[in-house]
Amino acid sequence: MKHFKLTWLTFMVLAGCAVGPDFEPPCPPQTDSFTETKLPEKTVEAEGKGGEAQYFLTGKDIPAEWWRLFHSKCLNELIKRGLKKSPTIQAAQAALRQAQENLRISVSALYPFVSLQAYPERQRFNPAVFGATGSTFTPSTFNLFNATVNVSYTLDIFGGIRRQIESSEALVKYQQFEAEATYLTLTANIATSVITEASLRAQIKATEALIALQEKSLRIMKDKFRLGGASKLDVLAQETQLAQTKATLPPLQNNLAKVRNALAVLVGDLPSEAEIPAFNLDELTLPTDLPVSLPCNLVQQRPDIKAAEAQLHSYSALIGVSLANMFPQVNLSGSYGFLSDQLKTLFEHQNTIWNVIANMTQTVFQGGAQIAKYEASIDAFDQAFAQYRQTVLQGYQNVADSLSAIEIDATYLEAQTNAEKAAWETYSLTQIQYKGGLIPYLALLDAERQYHLARINRIQAQAARYTDTVALFQSLGGGWWNRAPSCGTSKP
Repeated sequence: MKHFKLTWLTFMVLAGCAVGPDFEPPCPPQTDSFTETKLPEKTVEAEGKGGEAQYFLTGKDIPAEWWRLFHSKCLNELIKRGLKKSPTIQAAQAALRQAQENLRISVSALYPFVSLQAYPERQRFNPAVFGATGSTFTPSTFNLFNATVNVSYTLDIFGGIRRQIESSEALVKYQQFEAEATYLTLTANIATSVITEASLRAQIKATEALIALQEKSLRIMKDKFRLGGASKLDVLAQETQLAQTKATLPPLQNNLAKVRNALAVLVGDLPSEAEIPAFNLDELTLPTDLPVSLPCNLVQQRPDIKAAEAQLHSYSALIGVSLANMFPQVNLSGSYGFLSDQLKTLFEHQNTIWNVIANMTQTVFQGGAQIAKYEASIDAFDQAFAQYRQTVLQGYQNVADSLSAIEIDATYLEAQTNAEKAAWETYSLTQIQYKGGLIPYLALLDAERQYHLARINRIQAQAARYTDTVALFQSLGGGWWNRAPSCGTSKP
């Protein structure tokens, strides 16, 4: 038994033991649903492009390049440009490389530090400074040549160095998932901006068509007024309606310009040089099969949650670092070299010099600084854990919001499509009644205005279904695990 204890103690001294907690990833939330109520099998369907029913497929995986499901060649090209040229992607990749180099620095502490020292010296020595007198103790001048290899090594008995390496490894993973989050955010922003651009362009086109119609009506109204077939009030009412419609156009054009400028920056170009193509909402295909991951898998899919987990791991390892610093620090050092008063005899055997030193340092009193550092590392871990939980909660909220929006906005588009259809029929019937003298002109203008509003609302509802789908893909993690690991990440 005594021999066993001695062997175990020797092993512990040589191999070291890592103090502090061993990190274990937090368990995912125990839930089987993202939303408060059960999802339907599919959404409602509406007439026209973008009104297709969407099916919720639980457990289906997300493709890596999910944006290709919209079947837009121009969108695919824009995202390809953005991934290649965006400064945000390049910054995230640089941060990852920096973390990898910092890991190499941490790992280097496991190895001995070796340095080479060589110097020639010419010295004058006077024994009289030590009280020597007499003719034999006269000042002398001589040369001294030295070449030495110095080695020092810190024994990682309590695992402080290994915990620091563990922390650095976790920070590499953190930057990996931060890079993936940047990738996902960029692709989702480009897709959403393209949809917004197409929606604004459709709204502008509808508004310009209405302006042209109202200008034609105004010319007819003025002709009738000159012939006595209409009143001045009718002319003023038509002019007011036209002016109000024209007033809605500049904000749409302004928003379109801003979206196109934003798209230019997203793909890494200047707005004046980006040459962003024009997009048509009807050219986009609404994905009908929507993958819905299992709730328990979300913490392994979302890059922001994985990044928060890696950061939590780093803080856990730092607890071990601060705890190890409270124990004795043992350092071994030594040197081997040659010392001679003549360069030609420097490397002769009799001029060999060497030393071996073992050094142990233990802090006895520092005003409680080491204990405070240890407690602070625990507090930092608690903070990171709370931030991790908040990130998880927000992730599940994002998915729930996206699923609810997809279901509700499908119903909204159906209602707006029916409203547009009814408004057009009302407008057409009102025109016939006005021409027959059955209703006043103001009733026709009101029917015209209602149709215009219904058309704009239908376009916005149509675009919302596309952006809701993008939001779902983004909230579920974007399928990065199905892509070749360009950022160094591994599958969940």
